[in-house]
Amino acid sequence: GKVFDLRVGIRHQTLTNALKYSLATGNWGDQKKAMSSTAGVSQVLNRYTFASTLSHLRRTNTPIGRDGKLAKPRQLHNTHWGLVCPAETPEGQACGLVKNLSLMCYVS
Repeated sequence: GKVFDLRVGIRHQTLTNALKYSLATGNWGDQKKAMSSTAGVSQVLNRYTFASTLSHLRRTNTPIGRDGKLAKPRQLHNTHWGLVCPAETPEGQACGLVKNLSLMCYVS
């Protein structure tokens, strides 16, 4: 049979433009279907101080609504030991939903 060549089926310029759009706007998904795209996936890196830059690079986000009253997603699980910092979390509606990796946590 005939060997399938991926370069023929996909134009590299289409992928490049889609990636540039997603990184620039933070909206990930199809440009034509903006309502179904996920917002806030990419962010501008905070460079106020060196410590704030490191904190921003080690931040994780739980993708659920901030106005929810459920306590379970905001609490640390036993398996988070040594991976998630138990003290560093923002105040307000994002409390417990935005977590930071612990100091000695290494992502490979």
